[in-house]
Amino acid sequence: MKESTQNGIRGSLIDWARKVLAIAQNGLAFTKDPYDKERYEELQDLTSAMLADTLKLPETNIRELWIHEEGYATPKVDVRGAVFAGDKVLLVRERSDGKWTLPGGWADVNDSPSEAVVREVYEESGYKVRAVKLAAVYDRNRHGHPPALYHIYKLFFLCELEGGAAATSLETDGVGFFALDELPELSTTRVTRSQIERLFAHHGNPDLPTDFD
Repeated sequence: MKESTQNGIRGSLIDWARKVLAIAQNGLAFTKDPYDKERYEELQDLTSAMLADTLKLPETNIRELWIHEEGYATPKVDVRGAVFAGDKVLLVRERSDGKWTLPGGWADVNDSPSEAVVREVYEESGYKVRAVKLAAVYDRNRHGHPPALYHIYKLFFLCELEGGAAATSLETDGVGFFALDELPELSTTRVTRSQIERLFAHHGNPDLPTDFD
């Protein structure tokens, strides 16, 4: 079997598993019937075992991804900041995979989206910024990222540099500004080249409307 076919099957499996886990989570959030509760929990256990077998990971690792999720299942929110200095964009290198991305991460409870991206940029790069435009809201599943168990919405902001200095963090071990024709290897779980290209377009023409899926 060719690798591309394997990736396609894996992607489809994760899509199905994500849907089943969402159904089970929603059922547990609303059911009052103890027998239904057992059935939804069994769905979670079966899906966890199936993913663990397919991905060759310990089942406990798979369960940790969703075991604390409660209430109605909704997409997670990832925020990314595009900070430009002239014709170059700020990137940080992730310690987890040694590849580069726009600074960002999960939005925290009680943060507005713009507050979240300002915090993430500072924590990961050392630079103080101000969010000036929501450039894009993307469904991660539709933009060429590797498959992920979570369903994720990605919010990309144009940010204005206000101060600070390059500094690494617990999550990043490199900080730099790069022109579009000199981008380093990207952490595609977090950002793709086409997304960065689109942010360069928004930087060059601030009047472009926000992109969305």
